[in-house]
Amino acid sequence: MKIISKTLRLLPLFLFVFAFQACSDDDDNNIVVPTPQNIVELASSNPNLSSLVQAILAADGDLATVLSGPGPFTVLAPTNDAFDAFLGDDELSDIPTDVLEQVLRNHVISGNITSSTLVGLGSGYERTLAAGAAGQNLSIYFDTTGGVSFNGVANVVTGGADVEASNGTVHIIDGVIGLPTVVDHALANPAFSSLVAALSAADEDPDTDLIGTLSGAGTFTVLAPTNDAFTAFLDGASLGDIPNDVLTNVLLNHVLGSNILANDLLTAGAGYNNTLAAGPNDAADNATNVSIYFNTSDGVVFNGVATVVVADVVGTNGIVHAINAVINIPTVVTFALADPNFSTLVAALTDLTPNTDFAGILSRTEGMNMDGINPNFTVFAPTNDAFAALAAVPDEPVLTQVLLHHVISEANIVSGNLTDGVSPGMLNGQNITINLPGTGDNIADVTDAAGNADIGIVAVDVQAGNGVIHVLNKVMLPADE
Repeated sequence: MKIISKTLRLLPLFLFVFAFQACSDDDDNNIVVPTPQNIVELASSNPNLSSLVQAILAADGDLATVLSGPGPFTVLAPTNDAFDAFLGDDELSDIPTDVLEQVLRNHVISGNITSSTLVGLGSGYERTLAAGAAGQNLSIYFDTTGGVSFNGVANVVTGGADVEASNGTVHIIDGVIGLPTVVDHALANPAFSSLVAALSAADEDPDTDLIGTLSGAGTFTVLAPTNDAFTAFLDGASLGDIPNDVLTNVLLNHVLGSNILANDLLTAGAGYNNTLAAGPNDAADNATNVSIYFNTSDGVVFNGVATVVVADVVGTNGIVHAINAVINIPTVVTFALADPNFSTLVAALTDLTPNTDFAGILSRTEGMNMDGINPNFTVFAPTNDAFAALAAVPDEPVLTQVLLHHVISEANIVSGNLTDGVSPGMLNGQNITINLPGTGDNIADVTDAAGNADIGIVAVDVQAGNGVIHVLNKVMLPADE
């Protein structure tokens, strides 16, 4: 009854009046001017698109009404053979009507886009009328290097381009375009072939299923390195040269567990999120995920090394941002270098203390070092304002001891491990005391070895691969010896 009702509603779209009342004189000539067909009428008049018309009538929505409206629209119209291949042994009625409606909407683009426009662009993304992640419409990828193809699964048939309708343009295609996941977008765009190869290489381990995970129902934001990014990262090596567990974790360091649009990042300006990469703590009750830092002062940049080159490619289960570099697992030094709030700390660790290789020490990822300073590290990192509050930055001998007073070695102590009154030993051999909860805006209060009790931890758990950073609002001072 539902289909019959829709058919009756649509009858006015398919009726054309060709008979006109003659005037009284025989020599009156009536000139019949055909009314231009809209997209629905055009599809209905083409026998090779009858399956498309049936699908529109069967769907749970108002797509027929929309495509009969003023538009303009660009419709990618699958042939009957395309629908036969899409359905396989199923019937149209086997597809839930709401799903069918979205699949059909994934073939409609707002605006009038001709094949010459697509060829002029070469390749890129448009948005369809289908619903995608984060309340956005789905993206669709076009490539004209060998004909005109969409999402790597449908091609414009010979003679099927630029069929003009009164309210837009129809391109007849040889495949039904399914609803793409973030993985489908990676597969469709040849600029991501190295990423696809890396995912496949990681999945050779039977315990790893990155492609399956990223094809699932989760909400993901994927930072997708281009082929050039992987070439630079590998630097002549092959994917097979990277241990599988390392490759898997690097790839997971490009995946965030929520939908984040470029505008969300621009609004925030700068800050931290967490990726799906595993941090140093293995115990289930102490598990950590690696942090990632973004800054939008000059483009959208992650960890100071990778810039977004194409933003907001929308799939059904997430968002893809193409980036120009592979983002390796960060060390605590990576975050200090990337975050401009730590620029004075970086200067203190490098230019102001040339006789100690602090950057090299805090970049270590392996233990058993001759000096006994081994990861993982817990770093209490003073901000620029914290250093500015000092009467003066000490000379190198004293500054070296000050910096050592901010680091714990061989321990990745996240905020959940902190307890009131805990007094950890620092690399300079002296202790600090941490009290919970903190006063005012402080997450925790800290008393340094010199007895200064007005120090606050103001941010916690910036998780690197070799340790964790907690942010201080004042510099901690060691006791005089």
